[in-house]
Amino acid sequence: MKQSELFFKTRKEVPADADSINASYLVRAGFVHKHMAGAYALLPLGLRVIKKIENIVREEMNVIGGQEILMNVLQPRELWEETDRWESAVDIFYKLKDSRGKELNLAPTHEEEIVDIVRDMMKSYKDLPFAIYQIQTKFRNEPRVKSGLLRGREFLMKDMYSFAESNEQHQIFYKKAIPAYFSVFKRLGLEAKLTEASGGIFSKYSHEFQVLTEVGEDTIFYCDSPTDECDFAQNKEIAEVKEGDKCPKCGGTIKMSRGIEIGNIFSLKDKFSKPMKATFLDKGGKEQAFIMGCYGIGITRAMATVVEIYYDVTKNKMIWPAEIAPYKVHLISLNQNAEAEKLYDELRKNNIEVLYDDRDLSAGEKFAEADLIGCPTRLIISKKSLEKNGVELSENNVVKIIPINNVLKELRKNNEGR
Repeated sequence: MKQSELFFKTRKEVPADADSINASYLVRAGFVHKHMAGAYALLPLGLRVIKKIENIVREEMNVIGGQEILMNVLQPRELWEETDRWESAVDIFYKLKDSRGKELNLAPTHEEEIVDIVRDMMKSYKDLPFAIYQIQTKFRNEPRVKSGLLRGREFLMKDMYSFAESNEQHQIFYKKAIPAYFSVFKRLGLEAKLTEASGGIFSKYSHEFQVLTEVGEDTIFYCDSPTDECDFAQNKEIAEVKEGDKCPKCGGTIKMSRGIEIGNIFSLKDKFSKPMKATFLDKGGKEQAFIMGCYGIGITRAMATVVEIYYDVTKNKMIWPAEIAPYKVHLISLNQNAEAEKLYDELRKNNIEVLYDDRDLSAGEKFAEADLIGCPTRLIISKKSLEKNGVELSENNVVKIIPINNVLKELRKNNEGR
C-alpha cells in the first residue's frame, strides 16, 4: 500500500476526552475513529490489526476442534424469557421494537441463541462432544464506559460454547482450552496469567486470563515464583491471600498487581440447557440436559491491551508485535522514489506486507508518523544510503545499512528468527 493512497490521518494533539493510552494512541495514529462514548469505528490500519488478531484466534480454536459459525445480533424477547434473563439482565440490554411491535434486543451475549440452535439439531450422545465459536459484535449498555476500547458498549468478541454429555467429558475440552488460550496471547505478544475468579451462579470458580499492568481494572494476587514453577493467581474478588503472604501452593511470596482481563473460560453446567429443554438421549435412552462451557476472548480489547503494553509514551512511539502489525515493513523514501518504487514492487511480488511512504513530506514528518504507525521493520532509502548502495534497516532497536540486493534475504532471516 502506498501511503499517499492510504485512508488515514494522524493527529498531533491528544484527544481531549481520552482517558487511557489506547484511547489516545489509536485515535491519534489513525487506527480508529470515535463516534461516541464506548463506540469506535475501525479504520484501515486498525482493521488490519483486528483481522490478524481474529485469524490467530481462529487458528488456535480450530486446533482444539472449534467450529466457526456466525449468529444473529437481533434476538427475540421470547428466547431470553426461557432463561428468565429478559428482566434480570435488563441493565445491559439495548431493547427495541420492530415495525410490528415485536420486542428484540441487540445481543450482549449468545448463550440463549446457541442453545436454541443446538437443541434443534443435536439429539444423541453420539453427537457429543463438540464446540462452536463465533467472532461477533456485542452490544452492552455499559454504565462504566471508560479506558477506550478496553470497556465499550459495542465491541468484537470471540465466544465459544462447548457441549458435552457429562462433566467429565466437559472437563476434557475445558483443559484443552487453557493452552490454546495461552498460545493465542503469546502470538499477540501478551504475557497472560491464568487467574482464579468467581464462577458467579455457574460454578465455584472460573478462570480469567489477566495481563498484569497498572492500567487494569482488576486486582490480582499472584505468586512471585516463575510461572513454570508456580502458577498461583487469584482475583481479589475471591482471594484468600494478601500481598506479602506465603503462597499456599509453593511457599513463595504473594505479590499484588492490577490486571486487564483479556479472556475467560467457565463451566456453565446445565444453567442454560435445562430451562431451555435442550436435551439429548444418553446411551440408556434417557433424556439428559447438555453440559456446557463458555470461552471468551475480547478481540478489540486485545488490540487495546497490546497498545497499553507496547506504546512508549515518552518517545511517542509504537512497535506492534510482528504477527499483528498493520504492515510488516514500512518503506520510507527520502526523495529517492525511483529506487524506492523498485524495492516496493519487489517486496510485493514476494508477498511481503509493505506500507510505502511515497509522499512529498519532510523526513521529520515521515519519521514521526512511522513512529506512530508502529511497523516492526523500517526500511529507509535516502541519498546517504544509496551512496553506500544500500538501504537503512531498522528493527529491534538495531539500525544498519544493508545492500539493496540483500533486503529480501535479510527480512526472511529476521522473520525466521522470531
